[in-house]
Amino acid sequence: MAVFGTLEWATAFMNAINASKPYEDAAKTWEGDFYFIIEPGGAVKEPGYQYVDLWHGKCRKVDVIPAAEKDKYKPEFVLSASIATWRKVAEKKIDPIQAIVTRQLKLTGNMGKVMRAVKAAQELVNCVTQVQTEYPE
Repeated sequence: MAVFGTLEWATAFMNAINASKPYEDAAKTWEGDFYFIIEPGGAVKEPGYQYVDLWHGKCRKVDVIPAAEKDKYKPEFVLSASIATWRKVAEKKIDPIQAIVTRQLKLTGNMGKVMRAVKAAQELVNCVTQVQTEYPE
């Protein structure tokens, strides 16, 4: 079982994405990379940065970097939330697009592009459910 926000978890997530035919089909025209940021709070003492590079239905790269190195990548999109919100999304207790619209997930980047990729976002969550995850709490 991998701890959410670690490189071990990110690598398992990448493997789940790259094994997912539904994600590949839903994201065949998607081009864009992300920072998924875990905001400090509770057991999370400082922000966690997970880099995910998505390209035409595949994940080309993941990385987990400390906040001090956050300028290492310049992703097109940044999604940030508390660990509790990320867990709700991962456990399908809230839809990722609904979480963005209600500002539970804070998006920086082209909202229109993300809204045109609703099915791909949902399939990414399905990939998350394939990773056995432990949450810092």
